[in-house]
Amino acid sequence: MVYGEEISLSTKGFSDIKDITGMVHNIIDTSGIKEGMVLVSVIGSTASISTVEYEPALVEDVRDQLEKMVPHTMPSRHSATWGDDNGFSHIRATLMGPGITLPVTGGRMVLGTWQQIIVIDHDNRPRNRRIFIQVMGE
Repeated sequence: MVYGEEISLSTKGFSDIKDITGMVHNIIDTSGIKEGMVLVSVIGSTASISTVEYEPALVEDVRDQLEKMVPHTMPSRHSATWGDDNGFSHIRATLMGPGITLPVTGGRMVLGTWQQIIVIDHDNRPRNRRIFIQVMGE
């Protein structure tokens, strides 16, 4: 069986990080699937999906490191071509990737004690982000 659902949330941009673990759990519950896997994928080329211990200090550490690796002030050919100054956000999203797949057993995702699923919006402005969750199994 395959079940899919889309969620959306508002973000601030500049690597704003949102915890969506509860939303994904709810969709797994709705699907009725007990054994299988869940795919979580952000729709768009300037955001990422990952996991982290979602606590304020670590969230800020992640944002700081993203800024060090790919600064929002870096010049880019993309920004020069399109005039939108968000080339950095495309690079960050490319390095991190758009989605993850996690195992589901007993109707629950297999996650570590301190592991949550996050959306990171790298763009240079607030956005309404769409995330597609697909649960597959039996």
